[in-house]
Amino acid sequence: MDELTDVYNDLIMEHSMNSYNKKKIENPTFCEMGHNPNCGDEIEIQLKLNDNIIEDMAFTGHGCAISQASTSIMIDTLKGKTIEEAREIISIFIHMIKRETKNEDDLKKLEDAIAFKNVSNMPARVKCALLAWHTIEDLLNKQEKK
Repeated sequence: MDELTDVYNDLIMEHSMNSYNKKKIENPTFCEMGHNPNCGDEIEIQLKLNDNIIEDMAFTGHGCAISQASTSIMIDTLKGKTIEEAREIISIFIHMIKRETKNEDDLKKLEDAIAFKNVSNMPARVKCALLAWHTIEDLLNKQEKK
């Protein structure tokens, strides 16, 4: 393994064990439950909007190290972004995990979430890494329809 892979593994472990994003926020604008029946991962994502900006996000729930770390890092990545920026980043992440993009400029927008790039080599872990991302995508799609 190279040094970069080690850094990514350390980042994933740090977020899975000590996530400061795992909490409840006061008066969230939206909440959405996510569930992965394959491995029993369950999360609730809370989101607080200020106009079109994601002001705060947090999550509660339980699951494997990959799902917990992916959720925490997603929150770090999306906090402070507009809804449009968040949608773009969510799409890039999902396409990266599904091996549908290798565009370096797009991948840079993922910030620390790039740490999950190699999860695409572990089919059993893909749904774990995507759980939070699909959950936030569902949340944004539901709110857009209202």
